[in-house]
Amino acid sequence: MADHLLTTVEPAGARGVPSPRRRAQNRNGALRIGIVLVCVLAACAVFLVLDARNPWLVLPYRAPKLGALLVVGWATALSTVIFQTITGNRILTPAIMGFDALYSLLQTLLILFLGGIGYASLPSTVRFTLTTVIMVGFSLLLFGAVFRGKRSVTTVVLAGVIVGTLLRAITTFVQRIMDPSDYLILQSRLFASFNMIDSRLLVFTTAVVAVTTVCAWRWLRALDVMALGRDTAVSLGVDERGLTRRVLVVVSILISVSTALVGPITFFGLLVAHLAYKAAGTDRHVITVPMAIALAMLVLVAGQTILHKVLGDETVLSVVIDFLGGIVLIALLIRRPRRPS
Repeated sequence: MADHLLTTVEPAGARGVPSPRRRAQNRNGALRIGIVLVCVLAACAVFLVLDARNPWLVLPYRAPKLGALLVVGWATALSTVIFQTITGNRILTPAIMGFDALYSLLQTLLILFLGGIGYASLPSTVRFTLTTVIMVGFSLLLFGAVFRGKRSVTTVVLAGVIVGTLLRAITTFVQRIMDPSDYLILQSRLFASFNMIDSRLLVFTTAVVAVTTVCAWRWLRALDVMALGRDTAVSLGVDERGLTRRVLVVVSILISVSTALVGPITFFGLLVAHLAYKAAGTDRHVITVPMAIALAMLVLVAGQTILHKVLGDETVLSVVIDFLGGIVLIALLIRRPRRPS
């Protein structure tokens, strides 16, 4: 924490010129991010031409899938890093607050009332819009106590975990009374899938993620101070309550649109966030956020390519990622804290 404090509030040189330490960190961070981005570009190239005798024929089919992999990785990584900062806890992710449970319940109810045929005939734009609106509304309702200043973020997070458990119980009950054929259709919707991506929804999701990223980028320095603790942030002049509200809105939008586009990946954000913390070499958000986004893109694109080549698409990428992310969560929970020297 002392190194982080020094890195964050270290005074700049004359006339706002960054100090030598800061410039060295910027160069080192930019180099590391650049290496990961080169790997992302290489993975994208391999993904587009893998096992294709004529790449130009498969490009129209693989390009939307690749775009979805990149956008979902981008949105998940950004939302997880900034969410962990305002909660002051690096084992929390927005996904564990019930977003995946709400998504599952929505898909279950749609198939229950519309039937399998009616659900399949429902336009993808309608499903996407309905899912996004309900999930954003749910998150804003959940975060309403924080917005009004009546509850802390930690209390709201715990409430979200409890609500998520309730939603999963309701989903399980509804699934038990469903028609078996409808239940089979539902199973394909409960896991994140990057196949059959609607290009119109992908363009809209990309635009939303880009706008929210521009907003979040303006808050990175304030988030550096927020990482030092609420009292320290307030004493240094940060509008802690206002920043928390804005970050929660951005997080809810990012998680909602990415989940509505492909489905839930519960532990993916936790996995890439901690990879970024290790790879960035600093706690400054101007480095960790781009690093997390680049690593998230690399993990999804490379993972999908490996599954296609090695396993022949016999499993779903989200299942493998959730397995690895779950291992990371267990390791973080049982890891012994370091004793202060």
